[in-house]
Amino acid sequence: MSADKELNGFTDDPYHEEAKEKWGQSDAWQESQRRTKGYTAQDWERYKQEAADLNDRFVALMQTEIPANSEQAHALAEEHRQLISTWFYDCPPEMHANFGAMWEADPRFKENIDKTAKGLSTYMAEAFRANAAK
Repeated sequence: MSADKELNGFTDDPYHEEAKEKWGQSDAWQESQRRTKGYTAQDWERYKQEAADLNDRFVALMQTEIPANSEQAHALAEEHRQLISTWFYDCPPEMHANFGAMWEADPRFKENIDKTAKGLSTYMAEAFRANAAK
């Protein structure tokens, strides 16, 4: 497998075909495919670092028992939303809140996200909803 294919998690993701079937006709999907096609290994590494940093900061808030509807959590949720908008497609607040709902509803997402910290998926979902309601 080429380095480019290894780093493009969306192309080689085991859930890629399922996602394509669900959202492949959407403008967001098509924009994401257009943008990511040109990403280099360095781009993917930068994205991964930015995403991991955000997750770590969410964990820190959660572990210090700062509520998911706090200003600090709103700010991180907004950063997360902007990360998606910057790297993949325009992500309005309502769409971002729907990510959180999907993460809570699909055990695969929940399990993967909660590997970082138990309850992280729910905490982030609550922060996304609170941010969208702002």
